[in-house]
Amino acid sequence: MKVTFETDASMERRFAKVVTNPAEQQRWEEIDKAFSHLEKQLVVINPKNNRNVQIQPSSILAIESEDRMCNVRVISGESYLLGKRLKYVEEDLDSSHFLKINNSTMINVKHIKAFAATDHARIQVELKDGSSYYVSRYYIKNFRGKLL
Repeated sequence: MKVTFETDASMERRFAKVVTNPAEQQRWEEIDKAFSHLEKQLVVINPKNNRNVQIQPSSILAIESEDRMCNVRVISGESYLLGKRLKYVEEDLDSSHFLKINNSTMINVKHIKAFAATDHARIQVELKDGSSYYVSRYYIKNFRGKLL
């Protein structure tokens, strides 16, 4: 397979467009997996031993703000610390997979199991590990635009 690179100033910085021949459509999943292995690693702190650990952003379930740091929960159930404020983490992570749902929480949309409307015009989101979060009224429009 021959690869050709082109630039497009109208595209967002973190997007790549892959154009293939229609006959190659059955290989799209392989191509997607190849690109996902190139995913940028996120360096977090293990609170048990204060060591830096690299994790893949796709393994993150939720990121919650804690003072001037963030608590990062991953699929395996472990929690790590990230030495940044949530607003800077939001800028660093891929916006197509992560969504801010309230002032202190971001979730990975790929790990949403279910969601339902609740009282006071909010939405309750359940993740694959059984944890649940509330989408505040301010962020509902973004949530609906991303998932519906």
